[in-house]
Amino acid sequence: MQLPDTRRNFLNAAACAAGFAGAASLAAQTGPQTPGPGRGQGPSRGNPGGPDTAPGPLPQPASEIQVPKMKFGNAEISRLIAGCNTFYGFAHFNQSLATVMSEYYTAERVCDVLHQCNRFGINAFNYYPGGRGKPDFERFLAEGGKMHLIVQGMGDPSPIVKAFKPVAVYHHGENTDRAFQNGAMDDVKEWCKKVRDMGTLVGVGTHKPEVIAMVEEQGWDVDFYAGCVYNRTRTHEEWSKVLNGELVEMQGECYLQSDPARMYKVMRATRKPCFAFKILAAGRVTNAEQAFRTAYESIKPTDGVFIGLFPRAKDEIRENAERVHRLLTKA
Repeated sequence: MQLPDTRRNFLNAAACAAGFAGAASLAAQTGPQTPGPGRGQGPSRGNPGGPDTAPGPLPQPASEIQVPKMKFGNAEISRLIAGCNTFYGFAHFNQSLATVMSEYYTAERVCDVLHQCNRFGINAFNYYPGGRGKPDFERFLAEGGKMHLIVQGMGDPSPIVKAFKPVAVYHHGENTDRAFQNGAMDDVKEWCKKVRDMGTLVGVGTHKPEVIAMVEEQGWDVDFYAGCVYNRTRTHEEWSKVLNGELVEMQGECYLQSDPARMYKVMRATRKPCFAFKILAAGRVTNAEQAFRTAYESIKPTDGVFIGLFPRAKDEIRENAERVHRLLTKA
């Protein structure tokens, strides 16, 4: 069968086809569908022969459900923002899952998921500037996709600012935390000043509530914060204290249930917009509904959530969009 020339044409064709009663009947019988690999038909060119390359079902038509928006700088962005970790194998779980993610997410699938996000009103993307980040996003734009970028700033972000004109750039959280632990936060402050001169919103990312509290107390010239709700950058000494002298394997991927409340508290205390991330503890949380509810009930109306998407087993884009719409509109 001849494939449509572009993914955008395919999505338009799928939406039109959904008007037929037969399509509606099939959807009712089968329930939510996983977005098919590639253009929704056949194996992705980037990963031939793998277990997840069997022909997938057509994506369902865009729902009337749209993720609510918030004002962020001069933009109106969705309060659910597409994350980037899953796209590039940053599983934060184990190497096996990281490998599965890396193999699944060809450039074509990255674009597919971003297009799916657009269909549900998710119009902001937590952009990763390394590796395939730039060519993947350029491909998405060439296919007609649109996203407001909130960029993870690492090193000199000026090339990304010039190329894509993002709405915001923030100092990468793990780099911030290392600077905090090494007494080098003045370097982070200077970096923020340079980004300010680039004409974009500037922020600070961190996994530590005390970092946000310190920046607020010192009155830095920043516009927003990105905070991991789990403090996964504790030092060996800090973990030993928390765990009563014991240490666990993969300390950097240890997630304490008591951590989110501490991060949410400092987010509520600042008037500046905040973005919470890893609200599902990188897939460890078993009750996703409650985790989303806790997040949105704990942050301000001017705050959002970054969420990683891995629709290999189910249509996470639709599920999360409908969940956030329900929680924020009480529908």
